[in-house]
Amino acid sequence: MKRFTIFAIVMIFSLILSACGTSQKTSEGSSDSTASGEGKKKLKIATEANYAPFVFLDKGEMKGFDVDFMNAVAKEAGYEFEMVNVGWDPLFVEVKDKLSDMGICAITINDVRKETYDFSVPYYLSTNEILVPEGSDIKGAADLKKDKVVAVLGGTTGEAAVEKILGLNNKNIKKFDNNNLAILELTSGGADAVVADNAVVQAYAQNNPNDKLNVISDKEGFENEFYGLMFPKGSELKADFDVAVTEILKNGTYTEIYKKWFGVEPDVETILAQQK
Repeated sequence: MKRFTIFAIVMIFSLILSACGTSQKTSEGSSDSTASGEGKKKLKIATEANYAPFVFLDKGEMKGFDVDFMNAVAKEAGYEFEMVNVGWDPLFVEVKDKLSDMGICAITINDVRKETYDFSVPYYLSTNEILVPEGSDIKGAADLKKDKVVAVLGGTTGEAAVEKILGLNNKNIKKFDNNNLAILELTSGGADAVVADNAVVQAYAQNNPNDKLNVISDKEGFENEFYGLMFPKGSELKADFDVAVTEILKNGTYTEIYKKWFGVEPDVETILAQQK
């Protein structure tokens, strides 16, 4: 009886491990995507769900501007998809190694990234802004040079913008794994400012009035940036999604989503001009 019980436990444990292994392969590899619609596979899309208001978790459900945008553009392109929260740095690995079919999370298109990835036509106009406590003497990007400690999300254009001002590997640049940690460093007194995408810092300041933070805009200190969907090099999906992005920008769908999340009209003409 004892020998039988041990054997049974081993067999049950083996079956559990086998089932877990199959599930892991399905969730990690785009090659296991299921067919849907007109013979088009179901896409795996990597994201970072700690980047409000673009992608964030609300009671376990992903919400945000990029989530609604992705739903609209995928529908226009005729694809179903699963969005997977992998984190910021892993997002780039997932797409590069083709573990995911694409990535989305306020990803700026720039020349360095284009060496490794393909991008859709632009879908969002952004610029970096500065988040500071009320009463701060920081009034613009140039003031960050005055021995100020600046918190940023590592691996972003915000980090690159601050490095351009303060210099590479400057000890006063603190890098974090997500914007919430960078802002926590500011509110706890460990940094003088946070530099991040305008929508991110504006949303935080608006939603957390008790923290008494101000947003500093400096159009001369920070250049305009444009977000795009990020694909592995040579992805055949780019062509379908380029058409879909342009269409929802033109037909008013994009404007509806933008106004829902930001409360203002988007500059659609400037975004479309970048697609030429």
